[in-house]
This record gives sequence, structure tokens and C-alpha cells, in this order.
Amino acid sequence: MRGFEIVEAARAWLGTPYRHQASVKQVGADCLGLVRGVWREVVGGEPETMPAYRADWAEVGGEETLLAAARRWLMEIPLERMRPGDVLLFRMAPGCAVKHCGILSAVDGAEPRFIHAYWGRAVVESWLGRWWRERLAAAFTWPELGPENLGAN
Repeated sequence: MRGFEIVEAARAWLGTPYRHQASVKQVGADCLGLVRGVWREVVGGEPETMPAYRADWAEVGGEETLLAAARRWLMEIPLERMRPGDVLLFRMAPGCAVKHCGILSAVDGAEPRFIHAYWGRAVVESWLGRWWRERLAAAFTWPELGPENLGAN
């Protein structure tokens, strides 16, 4: 599996309406649902059952649930080594738990881009501009794209 395969799979989700807790291409997805759907397409069955969660789960509990799950199933990499296909995690405010995720789609040009489910809208490809970069908390590569294979993306 290569980064371009992950980006291609993620781009197939573009336009999927935003739906909290959903993970069905062209039907509905939230940011985690997008990553889960791409996982199913490129890796296989999901590694764990996703419990129900409220839209304000990170604000209420403050636990690093999303970050912990990413560390269980993906391989954390330094931010400066992110490549297309890698999963990005964001803190929407300083001191808050990681709450948003997406897939890096391009690093060429003036600004990198990423694919994510935009709350209240759809799965979109956005510039990873200053606003997003300031909220970037962690980056992960997929199990078959471990650090020894990062140059192959």
C-alpha cells in the first residue's frame, strides 16, 4: 500500500455529506468516519468497534480518546515527515483534547492539502493553511506504511 492509494481512496469520499458518527461513502461521514472508511478500503476490517460518541465528547470528557486510538492502530511519525496518505490529528483549541482528523492529500505547491469531513457540510479537500497547521497535534502513517517505507510514498 502506498500513500497515493490512500489519497485516491480518500478522494473517492469527496462530497459525502457530513453525518455525525457515520462512515458510509456518498451517504454520510464525520472526520473519524472518513478515516475508518478509508481504513476498511485499504487495510481491511476495522480493528475495534467504535463506541457511540456525542458531538461534544472531547469538550465534556477531555480525554485523549482519538489520539490514544490512533496510537493503538497507526504509527506516529514526526510532523516534519508527513507524506500524502498520512492521517493528521488536530486540537481545535489550545489545551483541548484532539478532536478532528483528516488525511494529507498533497504537499506540493504553496500549501499542503488534506481531506476531511467538514462539520455541517461534507467531505472536502482543504488547504492545510496556517489556521490548520497551528492546530496540528500529531501525524500517523498506516500500518503497512511504516517509517522504513516513508520514502516510497
